[in-house]
Amino acid sequence: MGKVDVLNGNKAAAWGAKLARADLMAAYPITPQTPLVEYLASFVADGVIDADLVEVESEHSALSVLQGGVLAGARTFTGTSSQGLALMYEPYIRTSTMRLPIVMALVTREVISPQTVWGGQQDAVTVRDAGWIQIWCESSQEILDSIVQAYKIAENKDVLLPVNVCYDGFSLSHMAERVEIPDQKLVDQFLPKPNITHVKLDPNNPIAVDPLTPGPMLTEFRHKQVTAMHMSKKIIEEVRQEWLEMFGRDYGGLIDLYRMEDAEIALVCLGSPAGTARVAIDEMRNHGIKVGMIRIRVLRPFPDEEIRKALVNIKAIGVIDRNVSFAKGMGISFLELKTVFGGLKMPPMIDFIGGLGGSDVTMEQIKQAIVITQHVAEGGEFQEVTWFGLDKIDVETLFSMDKDRSLKLKGVSG
Repeated sequence: MGKVDVLNGNKAAAWGAKLARADLMAAYPITPQTPLVEYLASFVADGVIDADLVEVESEHSALSVLQGGVLAGARTFTGTSSQGLALMYEPYIRTSTMRLPIVMALVTREVISPQTVWGGQQDAVTVRDAGWIQIWCESSQEILDSIVQAYKIAENKDVLLPVNVCYDGFSLSHMAERVEIPDQKLVDQFLPKPNITHVKLDPNNPIAVDPLTPGPMLTEFRHKQVTAMHMSKKIIEEVRQEWLEMFGRDYGGLIDLYRMEDAEIALVCLGSPAGTARVAIDEMRNHGIKVGMIRIRVLRPFPDEEIRKALVNIKAIGVIDRNVSFAKGMGISFLELKTVFGGLKMPPMIDFIGGLGGSDVTMEQIKQAIVITQHVAEGGEFQEVTWFGLDKIDVETLFSMDKDRSLKLKGVSG
């Protein structure tokens, strides 16, 4: 049997690495990831985990150390945030193109400038096309479970890609909640020892690792990498099912659906706002609005088919984004969703940007988003992108346009 403890997101991630028996770790502290490094150091010092923790001078060095470790057969772990991720970008993209199954906790934070150390998702979404699988979490329990699952996904012979387990800085990294810590013996049954042989340093069989590569061969490399990314969808689903059978917990695989069975409108969320959205959805259901939620759990590979299927009977979509595409002036989830339907007819979709710089995505804001999405579903018009805190939202005026609606909404007018 395992045990129950109260863990914040960073400590849950450390426990995930411990249970996965990561035997080589290297990380450089940066807010809000810093406690993760401290927990790992305590685990090693106290003998809780049998691993080497390398003290490095930068994030660039941290990931470079782990690349050598994987090539020598180790199971490796690290974590970073924001500017630390920017500093490690060179080895970061090299990790994926060399097909090294490293797992890294990405504790999301705004990027500078303006100067900020607060939560946001801009760092992770900026590198979403660097070849790493991205799993996004909603709770400390999901963080722990996803770290362990990530190794089984990354080390699969049909995948062999690194995995980021992303969780929102401060709102998850520093929030403490009840977590079930599974028994080590059971985790060992779920996750066997690593057997990375596709590229390996061996003095008795010397090879050139990452040599200068001509165009035709590089094209083949890229094609195989893209194929592996696509194949990971199947492996993620298989790992999900196995985890559910062994531990009784399920996070929905590529996407997590909430009250979508009879929904007429849908919210789409990424990361921590999904928890608040669940409560808002329940309340608005009591007011007669049939709203559900799609939580994007895996941003890469993007779950096109799964989202398209979930939205088949939806009349309008409201997207909650804690990030922004500088080029398009809309959130990344919104931008990604626009590609899901291709040339097919899609329901009207509107975007709500908030939670930047550590600000909250509040219950009232999410209820506003639901009311506006319902208004659009009924044929009303509204601007494509709304910035919470900047754009005035008059929900009561919207509802006065609907003559037959007797719904009395409290606490949702902006």
